[in-house]
Amino acid sequence: MSETSLLYWNSDDPIRRRAGNAVAKKKKNKKSSDKTPGRPSYVNRQALRDYHVLDRFEAGISLAGQEVKSIRAGGLDLKDAYARVKDGEVILFEMNIAPYKFATIDPLPPRRPRRLLLNKREIRKIKGAVEEKGMTMVPLKVYFARHLVKVEIGICKGKRLYEKRDVISKKEAEREKERAIREKD
Repeated sequence: MSETSLLYWNSDDPIRRRAGNAVAKKKKNKKSSDKTPGRPSYVNRQALRDYHVLDRFEAGISLAGQEVKSIRAGGLDLKDAYARVKDGEVILFEMNIAPYKFATIDPLPPRRPRRLLLNKREIRKIKGAVEEKGMTMVPLKVYFARHLVKVEIGICKGKRLYEKRDVISKKEAEREKERAIREKD
């Protein structure tokens, strides 16, 4: 490089400095893992209807490769799934992952217990919360974060029947209100 070109780029001209900084600070667009199209996300609607969610935790889950492929293909059922703290680990029970139909090795049992990956601090916090009377751990959502399968578990307390009825009646009233507004327009 010639001396004149070095002087040109190292000048104290604020306009040139600003232009140089703008190019250097260009940021890459980050993709949202939850809202990316083509990424399956499973929500346990029954749990949200039957329980008050008091606290939520994001956990990884220990799966075999064929189970991940089955989840991507839509073979997951969260109905009746629950979690327990056992020997210092959080285990997820009764989550049904359908056998992957293109698997070359023997299929795994669909409802086998699966280990959730959490920090010890989180496990202690969960254990303390679940030991209270009437509290349970329920998977609320299963989704992909980049290439990993994540489970959102909730510390929940069961709703009573009259509480469920109140929620249903409030939703009905809200729907009626929206219909009336639409008909007015």
